[in-house]
Amino acid sequence: MKKILLLAAASLALAAPAAAQTAHMTANYGEISLNAGFTPDPYRVELHAGGSVNGARLPGSCVGNISEAPDFEVTYSAGGLPLVFRTLASADTTLIINGPDGRWYCDDDSFGDGDAEVRFNRPQSGVYDIWVGVFGGTTAPATLLITETP
Repeated sequence: MKKILLLAAASLALAAPAAAQTAHMTANYGEISLNAGFTPDPYRVELHAGGSVNGARLPGSCVGNISEAPDFEVTYSAGGLPLVFRTLASADTTLIINGPDGRWYCDDDSFGDGDAEVRFNRPQSGVYDIWVGVFGGTTAPATLLITETP
């Protein structure tokens, strides 16, 4: 009976949807290491936003369709400047970031006109895994901006 209960519990655990994206996967559009004061500023990444995963399954108020793997990964060495991630696109984009502290940061439309912005006023050093999402089941061309200037 114990074996049956253990097998049932294990199968339920495997069938349950993950509460977090797969941050350890290789990023779709690459990665970079940036130190405080980096140039060029802003650092730009051209990508296709979106995917088949509903970002609302993540903790917090995340929205938009995203890919399973992060779109981009930044390893950042912090200084005294803020660290800001923004999207630019003709489609309505969202940002979902898993920060060095393991927390999820999400935004929709804070950069205006359907573009997203996540701002870390006192950023931590470490890895930032970034997903750029869209509403609907499609993908759209977008630019991820990484900057230290307001």
